[in-house]
Amino acid sequence: MTAKILSLLALPALALLPACNKNSGGESSKTRIAVIPKGTTHIYWKSVEAGALKAAKELDVQVTFIGPQREDDRSQQIDLVRNQALQNDAIVLAPLDAVALRDAAKEVADGGKPVVIIDSSLAESESFITSLVATDNTEGGRIAARRIAEVLGGKGRVAVLRYMQGSASTEQREAGFLEEIAKHPEIKVVSSEQFAGATASQAQDTATNLITRLAEGDSLAVDGIFCSNQTSTYGMLQALRAKNLAGKVKFVGFDCDATFLDALKKGEMNGTVLQDPVNMGYLGVKTAVAKLKGETIQPVIDTGATLVTPENLEQESVQTLIKTQLP
Repeated sequence: MTAKILSLLALPALALLPACNKNSGGESSKTRIAVIPKGTTHIYWKSVEAGALKAAKELDVQVTFIGPQREDDRSQQIDLVRNQALQNDAIVLAPLDAVALRDAAKEVADGGKPVVIIDSSLAESESFITSLVATDNTEGGRIAARRIAEVLGGKGRVAVLRYMQGSASTEQREAGFLEEIAKHPEIKVVSSEQFAGATASQAQDTATNLITRLAEGDSLAVDGIFCSNQTSTYGMLQALRAKNLAGKVKFVGFDCDATFLDALKKGEMNGTVLQDPVNMGYLGVKTAVAKLKGETIQPVIDTGATLVTPENLEQESVQTLIKTQLP
């Protein structure tokens, strides 16, 4: 059989092969965005996912939402960044560690793919990331400090329970809190060196130990407490309840949880600073797609922070924000 005949016989078979380029239609033709959060179990990250999927539907792109199993597993998140970069057109990343994730993110950007950072900043990354889409975390800490100062009447002793070393977002909140509280000379910070850890159970253990250290008989040697994220706030609330101290100390936390709302109603908490994770996920994906289209991108996009207190808890705008963050 001649080569010419073989070539002619092959043509029908070739015509049956599916087209694989991005313009061929179907899922394979869609722009692909990987959203890599710090974790996937907390309701906060599920809200980020909801926002990302909202953007995906609106923009007709494909979003993969995948994160490490633990919020302290830096190695797994680094592997996810590198692997997902091979399969997607852009990465939207909430880095677990401001330094540890830098090299992996830079590799993706150097390879020509946009890297949008959400939630928590990345060290020395301004030259290669597309944008930082996040809460103004320093201002969030200041908001919490102003609330503590208000409910303390401008004087008293305060403790800070930090989240975890290397987490830029919470470090900025803690720094903002300490900066703002220092404006009140009659308020003294008596403890700010404790780290809660990655999980709620770790946070509760740390909070219990901190309360024990600060105990003065049936009361505490502090008048106010600030916690900088969901797990640390939850752990502290449970520790205070277990010691029958909830409501006996002024307490401001960060993020949203059904137990926090219950505590606000009962007077066990005086405030919590809410982010807008749905908006964060939505704008993270939207920014990545805009970059792929060659549009001009703002280097920093503030997604907002709202103080929720017993006094404004039932306001419509606050309730609307809360509903985006509860199951």
